[in-house]
Amino acid sequence: MTCQSGGSGTLEYYPCKYGNSRVTFRGPKAAMKGDFLAFLGGIETYGRFIAQPFPELLGRLLSVEAVNFGVANAGVDFYLNDPAVLDLCAGARVKVLQVMGAQNMSNRYYMVHPRRNDRFLRASERLEELFPEVDFTEFHFNRHMLAHLAEVSAERHAQVTEELRSAWVARMKHILTILRGKVVLLWFADHPVPENSAQSEICDPLFVTRGMVESLRPRVSSVVEVVCSPEAVAQGTTGMVFNDFEACAAAEQMGPMAHAEAADALAEVIGPMVGGGLA
Repeated sequence: MTCQSGGSGTLEYYPCKYGNSRVTFRGPKAAMKGDFLAFLGGIETYGRFIAQPFPELLGRLLSVEAVNFGVANAGVDFYLNDPAVLDLCAGARVKVLQVMGAQNMSNRYYMVHPRRNDRFLRASERLEELFPEVDFTEFHFNRHMLAHLAEVSAERHAQVTEELRSAWVARMKHILTILRGKVVLLWFADHPVPENSAQSEICDPLFVTRGMVESLRPRVSSVVEVVCSPEAVAQGTTGMVFNDFEACAAAEQMGPMAHAEAADALAEVIGPMVGGGLA
């Protein structure tokens, strides 16, 4: 299942579809016969610019088929809006759900695109009343819009982020109820889970705090926190596959060494769940 580099330094992701889902996922397409692992998450799970992302590495370590349902700009809403994917995950021996940011969800203040969750669609009357001086037609992305609101008024911005945090916890509990079975919640970042709200607003996954993650612990089989090592950070884009136009985007992603560390950490927890150790 190793992806090879294509022309002009691009990576071949072997796009494929599963079941009745209209979304294109990273391939090669898995058979999903017998035991398999299902991975849900954002760009880290998808593995943009990474020839062998952690789902593939983990599958090899445990000799179990890995099905990558990661989507580059996914939030919790992406999966709740695509029940076909959740139905497919029902057959997985273990599901790995990556912690995704709280900004990419529809909520009482604004609506996001149902599949491209990072896209801002429109503000609600509640948000327009809270920020009457802001022209929301100027925004196309949630992050840009929220950053501007923080500049306008930190106090009013805090009302929005608290709504996002509350909605995130409720939405995550909902998806965990649907997934059932053995679910591993994965934190995968270059920093630990933030201890407070202020820390959570300066790094991805945005607005997620340790208290929010811990509130989900009773609903999952395990919580795995992977903070890539200083050595992995120092690697930069070494080993990643991208062209000149993608260089800036690649520099924002974790590299192959970090993905290997995530696979190793998950293997320690998931190995016993699938009835075996490391291959």
